[in-house]
Amino acid sequence: MMDFRIEQWRAWAPGLDSNEAWRAWAREPVKVTDGDEQPSCDFLPAMQRRRLSRLARMTLHVAWPLCGDDEQLPLVFASRHGETPRTFVLLSEVADGQPLSPTQFGLSVHNAIAGQWSILRGQRGESVAIAGEADTFEHAMVEAAALLGEGAPAVLVVMAEERPPAAYDGWIDDVPFSYALALRVRGNNTGDNAQAGQRWQLRLEPGHGDSVSSTWPHALDFVRALHDGSETLNHLWKTRRWIWQRVP
Repeated sequence: MMDFRIEQWRAWAPGLDSNEAWRAWAREPVKVTDGDEQPSCDFLPAMQRRRLSRLARMTLHVAWPLCGDDEQLPLVFASRHGETPRTFVLLSEVADGQPLSPTQFGLSVHNAIAGQWSILRGQRGESVAIAGEADTFEHAMVEAAALLGEGAPAVLVVMAEERPPAAYDGWIDDVPFSYALALRVRGNNTGDNAQAGQRWQLRLEPGHGDSVSSTWPHALDFVRALHDGSETLNHLWKTRRWIWQRVP
């Protein structure tokens, strides 16, 4: 059993960049149009923004306001698919016999965004970059629980996915549109009950080995629960059943 308090959260998707917009989406969830829209990240100098991919901009946009200016917080960056557009360009260049850019290759690896966050934000502590299956979001929360258990006062968890190039359509079917969700989480300590935030418990139980396709990624289902007051969420993937329970 893992206990969390969601102190703050922020999410982004094309056309969805405010609490009001996400509340409206949670009431009537639809697949939004995913073009080239991306966060401006104008809190960074232009020279630093130039190196950021769209996925990196999404990640920094949602995470940046949740960390104080002089605060050091562990980061868990989670993405099942990672930098698919950048990787696709690199693979296309290999197929065409073109030389690869070392910079582009270095920024395509899965922990590159966590590294960019550490550099741009001046973070000197721990960071974790993970990629799982359809329950990557829950695995990110397990990582956060471990960091909290080791004494971290709070942890930033970011789940981000970018809509992949059309060439992946036959293989990647769980990213209806690009999105990023950042959570600032603490443990549910006894002395913290009066403090702000939503309290949740997450537990893992054995499943029956049959994955259940969900209309929306688990992270977006959780955004809906943050708004609609759902008491329980059940996410089944293969032999794992993840049960979220809201705590009064």
